[in-house]
Amino acid sequence: MIFLRLAAGLSLCLTLGCTDRSLSPVTPEALELGTAKTIFVATNRVELPDGSFGPERSEDNSLLELTVSIPPNHSLGKLEFGYADPDPETQFTLAARHRFQNPGDFDRRLNAVLRQSPANSRDVVVFVHGYNSTQAETAFRAAQLTHDLNTPGATVVYSWPSLGSPLGYAYDGDSVMFARDGLEQLLRRLKNSEARRIILVAHSMGSVLTMEALRQIEIRSPNWAEQNLAGVILISPDLDLDVFRSQIRQFNKVPEPFVVFVSSKDTILNISRRIRGTYSRERLGSLSSIEAVSDLPIDIIDTTAFSENAESGHFVAATSPTLLTLLVEAQVTGKAFDARPHDVAEFTKVVPSAGLGKTNVGEAVLFTLTGGER
Repeated sequence: MIFLRLAAGLSLCLTLGCTDRSLSPVTPEALELGTAKTIFVATNRVELPDGSFGPERSEDNSLLELTVSIPPNHSLGKLEFGYADPDPETQFTLAARHRFQNPGDFDRRLNAVLRQSPANSRDVVVFVHGYNSTQAETAFRAAQLTHDLNTPGATVVYSWPSLGSPLGYAYDGDSVMFARDGLEQLLRRLKNSEARRIILVAHSMGSVLTMEALRQIEIRSPNWAEQNLAGVILISPDLDLDVFRSQIRQFNKVPEPFVVFVSSKDTILNISRRIRGTYSRERLGSLSSIEAVSDLPIDIIDTTAFSENAESGHFVAATSPTLLTLLVEAQVTGKAFDARPHDVAEFTKVVPSAGLGKTNVGEAVLFTLTGGER
C-alpha cells in the first residue's frame, strides 16, 4: 500500500502529462527576444546522438557551455519552459550548446567569463540538482535562480545522471553514489581557476551527493573543503539526520558558512520518509525543531512561512517570489554590516524565523549573498 501511495503522490508532482521532458531543442533565435545566461556544465550523463545528454551513466565527465535564453516577461521565482516546442517570448529556451573537446578550453572559457566581473565578484556558484531532473531542466533552474538573485561571476552545474522520472527515485539514489568522484574532480578543477571564491549549492537529493563527495575529499585531503570552499548551501536536503551526522563528522572544520534551508511543509520530503518506512523521522530539509541539529556547526534558515506562495514547496528558496525578494534585499542590507558582520538580529528582520527556534543565520547568509571577504 505504501508504494501505491508513493506512486500516486509522485505522479501528482508530474504535471506535464505525457510530455517528453528529455527534449529541448537548441534555438539560437531565442536570444532575439530573451536575455542570455551562460551556464557551464560538468556531467557524467551519456551523450545522445542529437548532442543532448540523457539519464544513462558515463564513466567520463563531459564539460559544456550552455546559453539559456530567459524570457522577457520572466517573473521572479517562475520557471517556464516548453520542452520540444519552446516559446522564447514566454519560456526559458536553450539557445546554444557547446561541448569542450579539451578540458583546457573549458578552463580558459570559464576564466574569460569570470574576468567580465569585477575582481571582487569573480565567484563560481556550483549548483548540484536534485532528484527527477533532466539536464535541460537543471540548466534552466540554475539560470533562473542565479538570474533572480543577481549572483556575480559564473554559474556551473554538476549534472549527475538522474532518470528524470517521478518513479526513478531508486535509480537516482544509485546515480548519486555513482557521481561522487565526478563532483570531486569538478571541485578540484574549479579550485585551479581564476575564481575568487567557490560556493557550493545543492538541492534535495543533490545534497546527499554533495555531502558524500565532500566527505571523501576530506578523507583524501583533510581540511580541503574548509580551505577551498567559501560556503556550502543545502536547500531542502533529502538527507537522514544520522547519515548527515556521519558525513559532517569527517570534517575537522566545515566550510563557513554552512547553511541549510528547511521547511516543515515540504511534502516531497514527507514522501521520502514514507519510502524508507521512517515516517516518524524527519529529513534534514523538513526539520520542525532546530534542537535536532543545535550541536552541529551549521546555520539553519526556516522557509516554512514562505511555502504558501512558492511555486514548489520542495524548492521554496528558488520559487517563492517573497523570499527571493527578501534575499535580494538582504544583499543590499548586508552592505551596511561590513563593520559589524556578526549582527544576527538585524538580519532576522529581513528573513524572519518561522518557528524553529534560535537560528544562527546572520553572518553566514550575509556573507554568502554579498560576496564579503572571509
